[in-house]
Amino acid sequence: MNHTHAVEMRQITKRFGPLVANDRVDFCLRQGEIHALLGENGAGKSTLMRILYGLYHADEGEILVNGQPAPIKSPKDAIGRGIGMVTQHFALVPPLTVTENIVLGYTGAFRLDLKEAHRKVAAASAQYGIEVEPTALVKNLSVGQRQRVEILKALYRQARVLILDEPTAVLIPQEVEQLFATLQHLQRSGLSVIFISHKLNEVMNITQQVTVLRGGKVIGSVTTSETTPAQLARMMVGRETFGVTKDPPGDAGTAKTALQLEGVTAHDNQGLPALKGISLAVHAEEILGLAGVSGNGQSELAEVLAGTRRCTGGRVSVAGRDLTNAGPAEMMAAGVGRIPEDRHASVVGEMTVAQNMALEHLDSFAPNGLLKRRQIQQHAEKLIAAYQIKAAPGDKIRTLSGGNMQKVILARVFEQNPQVIVVAQPTRGLDVGATEYVRGKLLEQRDRGAAILLISEDLDEILELSDRIAVIYEGEIMGILPAAEADTERLGLLMAGVR
Repeated sequence: MNHTHAVEMRQITKRFGPLVANDRVDFCLRQGEIHALLGENGAGKSTLMRILYGLYHADEGEILVNGQPAPIKSPKDAIGRGIGMVTQHFALVPPLTVTENIVLGYTGAFRLDLKEAHRKVAAASAQYGIEVEPTALVKNLSVGQRQRVEILKALYRQARVLILDEPTAVLIPQEVEQLFATLQHLQRSGLSVIFISHKLNEVMNITQQVTVLRGGKVIGSVTTSETTPAQLARMMVGRETFGVTKDPPGDAGTAKTALQLEGVTAHDNQGLPALKGISLAVHAEEILGLAGVSGNGQSELAEVLAGTRRCTGGRVSVAGRDLTNAGPAEMMAAGVGRIPEDRHASVVGEMTVAQNMALEHLDSFAPNGLLKRRQIQQHAEKLIAAYQIKAAPGDKIRTLSGGNMQKVILARVFEQNPQVIVVAQPTRGLDVGATEYVRGKLLEQRDRGAAILLISEDLDEILELSDRIAVIYEGEIMGILPAAEADTERLGLLMAGVR
C-alpha cells in the first residue's frame, strides 16, 4: 500500500436530481504537493471538495486518508482527519478578534483564557509563517488578511491537507503573491494543498500536479512542469474540431461601427477594478466574440452595456451617439438588445409567457395606462409560432425548460430589430438542439445587419459564430484577431494572460 498519498478519492459519484455533478471521479493528492483542481465553472470542482470536507455526501465511491479508508460524514470528521478548507466566502465572525475566531469551537472548554489564547495564536502564527495580529478585530481586516486567518485557523486545528476554493478570486495581485509565498512555505513543512482554480497562469505558477475536470468527469491528471497553458485550456474546454457552417460576413472594412467602447473602466461588486480600459468596436453585420475564462470582467462588461452597472471612465457609443452610463430604458431605446447570462433573472417566473414577452415594451400594449390583454395574447401567439416555443401564452414562464425560456427572451429582443445585440452565455445549460437553434438565430440577426457582441466562455461557440475574436483577461483586452486566424492554442494562451 502506498502511503505517500495524503488523500485518495476513488470513483466518487454525486448526483443532484438528474444532474451528475461528479461522475466516477478519481483524485490522488500526494503528501507535500500543491495539486490544482482545474476546470470551467460547473465542472464539478467545488462539489468534489465539499465531499472531501464532509459538506456533501457522495452517492458512490470511497475516500482514503493516509492510505486508510476514511468515512467523512461532516466537517468535524474532516477536521479530525487533518483536512481543512478555506472557501471564497469566509466563515469568520467579524465582531470577534482573530484569536477568538481561531480558537472558537476548538478548545472544548467553556471559559477562554484570552491572554493564553492570544499567546498560542501568536506562536502558531510564527510557527507557520502566517502574519496575523491576534488581538485585531476581524471586521477591520482586509480580504487578504481574513484569508490568512482562515488558513491559520485550519492549521491551528492540525490540518495536514488544505483545500483552497478559488482562493485568489477575491484578492488583489499583491495579496495573491503573499498567498503563494505562504503556500510554498507551508509546503516545505510537509503540508499538502488542493488548489481549486480556473486561472491557468496561477496553476502553472504554484502547482506540481494538475487534475482537470470537465462536465463532472476527470479529463486527465498531468505534471505541471510537463504541460502548457494551451494544453490545459484544451483539456478544460475539450474541443479540437469545429463545425463552421456560417457564410462569410460582408467586408467589415465597409460596415459601419455600430457599438464603440473607448477606454471603459468599471468596478466589480467589491469595489475593485473589473474593467481596465476596454476598447472595442463592433460593426454592423458582424459577430465579435469575446472569449475568456469566467470571472475576468465579462459579467461587468455585459452589465455596463445593459445600463445596469456604471462605468467609472471611458465612453460607450451606439451609432455615434454617446450612451455612457445610460440606464436600461435609454439603452433599449437606442436600439441595444440584451440577452443576459442569467436567463431566470431576465424573466418574471410567476408571470405568463405572454406577459414576459410584452415586458420590455409594455407602453405599446398600454397606450393610456390600460393593458390590452387581447393584443398581448395575440402578440405571444405570433412569437410562439415564429420561434417554435413549446408553451402556451398563459403558461407561467417558470414552468418552461431552459431552451424554451431562452427562446422567449430571444423573441422578445429580436422582435425589436435591435441594431446592436449584447448576448452573454446564450447557450449555457441548454441541450444540443436548443443550442443549435439559438446559434442559428444569432447568425440570422447578423445577416439582417445587427452588430453582435457575443460574450461566451464556450470556445467552441466563439469559434463557430464569430467573425472576429477578442480575448479578455483580468479586465483587459489581450488581443483581437480575425476568426480565420484564431485557433485554440493561440486563444488559450491569450485567455491565460500570455500575450
